[in-house]
Amino acid sequence: MMNSDTIAAIATFPGNSGINIIRISGENALNIAQSIFIGKNEKNINSSGKRIFKSRYLHYGNIVDLDNKKIDEVLLSYMKAPNTYTKEDIVEINCHGGMISAKKILEVILKFDCRLAERGEFTKRAFLNGRIDLTQAEAVIDIINSKTDSSHQISVNHLEGRLSQEINNVIDKLMDLLANIQVNIDFPEYDEDEMTISKVKETCISIVNELDRLIRTADTGKIFKEGIKTVILGKPNVGKSSLMNFLLNENRAIVTEIAGTTRDTIEEYVNINGVPLRIVDTAGIRDTDDLIEKIGVEKALNKVNDSDLIIMLFDSSRELENEDIKILDYISGKKVVYLKNKTDLESKLNLKEYNEIEKEIINISVLNNKGLDEIIEKISEMFFKGTINLSNDLIINNIRHKNLLVSAKKSLEEVLKSIDNGMTIDFIEIDLKDSMESLGLIVGKSVSDDLVQKIFNEFCIGK
Repeated sequence: MMNSDTIAAIATFPGNSGINIIRISGENALNIAQSIFIGKNEKNINSSGKRIFKSRYLHYGNIVDLDNKKIDEVLLSYMKAPNTYTKEDIVEINCHGGMISAKKILEVILKFDCRLAERGEFTKRAFLNGRIDLTQAEAVIDIINSKTDSSHQISVNHLEGRLSQEINNVIDKLMDLLANIQVNIDFPEYDEDEMTISKVKETCISIVNELDRLIRTADTGKIFKEGIKTVILGKPNVGKSSLMNFLLNENRAIVTEIAGTTRDTIEEYVNINGVPLRIVDTAGIRDTDDLIEKIGVEKALNKVNDSDLIIMLFDSSRELENEDIKILDYISGKKVVYLKNKTDLESKLNLKEYNEIEKEIINISVLNNKGLDEIIEKISEMFFKGTINLSNDLIINNIRHKNLLVSAKKSLEEVLKSIDNGMTIDFIEIDLKDSMESLGLIVGKSVSDDLVQKIFNEFCIGK
C-alpha cells in the first residue's frame, strides 16, 4: 500500500564535504520541486507556469526560499514512480557541502505539505510498497555498517535477494505439502494417506538439511559482521599496548616502561588481512593497592567473560611469575592465542610445565615488527574452517534470521517425530504451518508493526 504523505531528509552525513543530498519522497515531491527550483533554462514551463522536469535527468539551477531569495546553486533530479527506491515520486537535490545550505533547503521543503522523515523511513517505504523484502531492507543497514570487504560482500548478496530466494523456495515447498495435506483431509477418497505421509517425510528431511546448512554459517557471518571480540591480556609491561598499536598501525595506546600505565580498557576495530577484530587493550593483571588501577584490572577480567578470543602475552625476557599463572587459570576453557613478546632480548621464560602452550606459542617482537602474519594465520585457523567463497556462498549474518531458521527447523523435526510416532495428518499440518510462519517472518510476511519499527529504527535519518 502506497503512503499518502510526503517525507524529506538530508541523506548525506552532516559536516564539511563536497556535496550534500536532500531527498524527498511522496506524491507531493514533484510539486515541491517545481515550487522551490529556478532552472538556468526556463523554456521547459507548462501552461500552468510550472517547470517540466524530465524524469531521471539532472537539472541545473537554484533553490529559492518563499521570498524567492536564492539559497544555493544545485543539481536536481526527479524520478517518477513506481521505478524508484521507494516506488514513490522521488526528488533529490545536490547542493554544496557544509551545514548551512542543506539545512536551509530542508527548512524550505518542510514548509510545504511535507514532513521530516523518520529513521530509515525511505527504506521502510521501499519494504512496505513491495520493492524489497525484509532481508533486503536489513541488508541495506548492514552494507552501511560494514567494516570489512567480507561483511560488505555478505550484505550485498542479501540485498540482491539471494537469501530471500532461498527462503521463498522453502516456503513454496511447505505450501505444496500443506496443499496436499488439505486435499487428503477434505477428499480422502482421492488421495492415499501413506503416499502423502511419505512425501511429507521426504521433503521435510530435505528442508531440514537445507536449513541446517544455513544455520551453520551464522557463527562465521556474525564474526564478519561484528568482528572477533579480542581481549589482550598479560601482566603489566609485557607489551600489550605496543601490540595493540602494532595491530592498529597507529599509536592508539600510551606506551611507557612504567608498569600500570594502562588504567582502563581501550577498544578499537581493525581489519587485518580480511580478519575483523574488535580489540580490547586492558590494564596489566596484577595485585595492586592503586584504586584506579584496581578498577582497570577488574574491567579487564570482566571483558574476558564476554570475549570470543584471548591474546595472552608473555614477556620472553622475564621468568614465569604468579601473575602469569593467575591469568592462565582465569582464561582456562577460552580460545587463546599465546604470544611470547620481546624475543629480540635474552630469553628467560620457561614454560616446561605448560607443554601444550609451549607447542603452539608464537614468538613475536613488536619492536622489530615480527610475527603479525603468524598471529592472523592462527586466528583464521581457529575461526574460519575450510574455504569460504563469499561471492558464491550464502552466509547468515543476522541473529534474527538465525533464530527464525532454528525455530523453523525445530518445527520440521517435530513433524518427523509425529510421523515416526504414527500421529494423524492434522497434527503434522500444525507443525508445518509453524515452520512456514517462522520462515515467512524472515522475509517479512505477516510481520508485526512493532518488529518493522524496531528494525528501521537502527537506520539513520535519510536512508
